[in-house]
Amino acid sequence: MVHSKPALECPALMLAAPASGQGKTTITASMARYFRLQGLRVRVFKAGPDYLDPKVLTLASGAPVEPLDMWMAGAEYCQTMLYQASTEADLILIEGVMGLFDGEPSCADLALRFDIPVALVMNVKGMAQTAAAVALGLASYQPKLNVIGMIANHCSTARHAELIQSALPDHLPMLACLRSDESITLPERHLGLIQVEEQQEYIDALINKGAHWWDDGLARGTGLDAFFDAVGKTRFIPTETPPAQLSQPLKGLTIAVAKDAAFTFIYDANLLFLKNYGAQVSCFSPLSDTEIPAADAIWLPGGYPELHSDALAQNHALQASLRRAYEAGLPILAECGGLLFCLEGLTDLEGQRSPMCGLIKGEGVMRGKRGCQGMQSAMLPEGEVRAHAHHRSRTEGTPAPIAHGKRQRHSAPGEAIYRQNALTATYLHLFFPSNPEAVCRLFLGDFATPEVSI
Repeated sequence: MVHSKPALECPALMLAAPASGQGKTTITASMARYFRLQGLRVRVFKAGPDYLDPKVLTLASGAPVEPLDMWMAGAEYCQTMLYQASTEADLILIEGVMGLFDGEPSCADLALRFDIPVALVMNVKGMAQTAAAVALGLASYQPKLNVIGMIANHCSTARHAELIQSALPDHLPMLACLRSDESITLPERHLGLIQVEEQQEYIDALINKGAHWWDDGLARGTGLDAFFDAVGKTRFIPTETPPAQLSQPLKGLTIAVAKDAAFTFIYDANLLFLKNYGAQVSCFSPLSDTEIPAADAIWLPGGYPELHSDALAQNHALQASLRRAYEAGLPILAECGGLLFCLEGLTDLEGQRSPMCGLIKGEGVMRGKRGCQGMQSAMLPEGEVRAHAHHRSRTEGTPAPIAHGKRQRHSAPGEAIYRQNALTATYLHLFFPSNPEAVCRLFLGDFATPEVSI
């Protein structure tokens, strides 16, 4: 294989944990801000599909944060993103998802694929020497994985740290020892972290405080020089140069994208995809605009419509504009929150129903705890598009779907996929680069006939 660009070396580190709830996002954001304040150019990635954590990490690092998921995006895509980051960064950080070995592929698989060292983030509250045993077990589980040390979170006293350090082997040092400090905890709600746009100044102040917290924790661990010695440098190889794209199938199309406090679950990679394939992107707010901008297609992404259902219901002009676009046959893609907006009504967690656009029969109802989360393929008539589901609502009284999602590791049918007129709607969040042809056909209205109606 011949590459037009040279391989590059850059310090890189994955922050992984034995489970969720260990403090990965807070620590990754604190590290990114700390090293940024030291004058380093820091690029951060998030393992797995996520819309909320990357916004915090973007605020912390001052650079865009994209997901790295070898199932959803593909290994070659991940390789391209990492290589591009290495051309401009002094340090690359990757925040893991769930536990180190959870999922297929897992964080460990991602680290192994690109030879990235791993630091174990562990909440050591209520543990002493056992924390060392857990860390050693994780580090030994996959012999080829390069685990360079642990970051002890909620380490209360110097004696607590000493007990853990004394039980760790020399090859698995305590890189940082972070004191318990609940004042640095990032605010959360039912689908994860509070969106940065809602409390940006407050979250930014938390991240600044976290940078000092990390500085102190690093001093209580190996120290800065030993930390970078342990991280070393990772060699990043460019992907094979693809043949020049002969055409842009979306050239000349304007795609109106809903984007405001109610509709925020948008990968930058998806917006870049639309632009790279020739489309003009025009954003609008279903909360405050009265008219959808002139467009050839519409994308209604996910978000938190349930938090703004009354305001969405009161914007009669925008709803009427969307209905006119639907009746005119404009291709519309509605994902998760966008699907809820297209239904007849949405009932929030307090039991208050708000009328929505009524493009699809049925109701959306929020649920307090139970929901759906996981990787699925959207089995569209136009082709399979990798995606994921993450919601705390259900639909009732909807029409028969044209297809269902295919779960990554389960044989039961996944999320329903609806199509009416030129509207395609589903709970699934699509990752556009996973099947460019199918996604372009969605926005062009070049629909295939379903082979089987389910």
